[in-house]
Amino acid sequence: MNAPASTANTHFDADVAIIGGGPVGTLLAILLGQRGKRVTLVERWSQAYGRPRAVTYDHEIARILATLGIDSEHDSAISYHDELYYWKDVRGENLQIVDWQSQSASGWRVRYWFNQPDLEARLTRIVDGMPGVTQLRGWEGTGLVEDGDGVTVSLTRNPQEAGAGGETRTVRAKYLVGADGANSFVRDALGIENEDRGYFFDWLILDLIPQEAYVAQPMQWQLCDPKRPTTIVPGGPGRRRWEFMVLPGELAQELQTPERAWALLEPWGMTPENAELERSAVYRFQARWAKTWNRGRCVIAGDAAHLMPPFAGEGMCAGLRDAFALGWRLNAILEGKLSAAVLDSYTTERLEHAKHYIEFSQELGKIICIADEKEAAERDVKMKADLKARNNQPVPTDVCHLGPGAWSAESAHAGELSVQGVVDVNGTRDRFDQAVGHGWFVIGLDADPAHALGPERLEQLALLEGRTARIGTPGAPCDAVDIEETYKRWLASIDATYVVLRPDFYVAATAKSAELLRERFDELVAKLHLRVGEVA
Repeated sequence: MNAPASTANTHFDADVAIIGGGPVGTLLAILLGQRGKRVTLVERWSQAYGRPRAVTYDHEIARILATLGIDSEHDSAISYHDELYYWKDVRGENLQIVDWQSQSASGWRVRYWFNQPDLEARLTRIVDGMPGVTQLRGWEGTGLVEDGDGVTVSLTRNPQEAGAGGETRTVRAKYLVGADGANSFVRDALGIENEDRGYFFDWLILDLIPQEAYVAQPMQWQLCDPKRPTTIVPGGPGRRRWEFMVLPGELAQELQTPERAWALLEPWGMTPENAELERSAVYRFQARWAKTWNRGRCVIAGDAAHLMPPFAGEGMCAGLRDAFALGWRLNAILEGKLSAAVLDSYTTERLEHAKHYIEFSQELGKIICIADEKEAAERDVKMKADLKARNNQPVPTDVCHLGPGAWSAESAHAGELSVQGVVDVNGTRDRFDQAVGHGWFVIGLDADPAHALGPERLEQLALLEGRTARIGTPGAPCDAVDIEETYKRWLASIDATYVVLRPDFYVAATAKSAELLRERFDELVAKLHLRVGEVA
């Protein structure tokens, strides 16, 4: 597959070819297209899938979508519920309470609910307006050859739509991304193996559109009944979702019939007379990840790189994080700012991050999916005791750390999603990302980061199109006023004055003094493989 030497074929149809036009591949195409890159986006199916799949995302995804102009607080396809998330036993008594109610430290609500077809259509409309993005829908990858300069991908019309012996073509690109799902052609063609946890539970997913607003208390909860573990959550505006575990001896094809679905929904007051059954499907919950996510000029992302049970609501979130982490790297590589070696940190960072959520989801599933009544009773006693011991206080949502990569391991908070506060910029008040911008930033609290860096490092920051921002407490000279003192509290808690932010909102470094800032900035430049005057 891989030819080690450079070839004479210097013609490219695209800077980046992306196989897979779901939300992950489409987001990446947008991020590249915004920077003027030529992208070929290949999707197996001619028409978008019109049924729900993922229904929830977290504050980090809301922050990412906001950079595209999609405001999760005021969008017709997105909703939120200022409620906690309860786990209850068969008697309705609380086993666990999870904080899905608070504002996150990154400036958005902890949890949002959405209709995936609406969100995908929104992303596709953005791509439609990008002249540099070519969309090939109804095509699938069948072969790839990598050489020293690029990747040539062989494509065939999807035989399930066009029949056998359909049209073929090739696309040549400088880089290839496989966002083509769990049965990824790209991953298999690269010979990348999976680490499979052998975790299998089958669940029936039922998506409904009630004729009238569905009102219940709570709106989002988990029933830990060994006779039938059940999840009851929103499905986006005007929609609801029920998930029922498939019990031993039950057959998927029988469970997912409309008649069986309505029988399961009857105790919840849902009938064909008051609701539309939008989808009924049995899914197998799996836990696995690819052992590497980049090889040469080829990269994988989304379900091609990882699969996780849905109990933490992080499956699609992880894929969109992949796209965001890839976007700034590929843009910088193609613009000659960073060496392609920076893709190695994509694997090391994102793989460990995704593994954490996979293992976390597995642990949740082990608690939820107990079908033995004696074992469930023992679980209930223990969980109630734990909840009582902490005075029924909800547990915070999980905070996850990147794996080792392009960030300073010695810095407090580095490798974690940055805190974001509301700031005032010349009379405009908004979250920092919207009021000041996003990208590479060096922030100083009541201190001038440009002065602290000095001329040479400012030139290096400029190569990344990075900026400095002095955030001041009210009344102090600054570029942005910390009107709610969010940054003051955050930096005081980690004993820092300066923060280096990456384009994906993760903290690259923090420092108390100007001297330490310069030292850690130099460390970061080396890990980024910053280069000058070369061509990708």
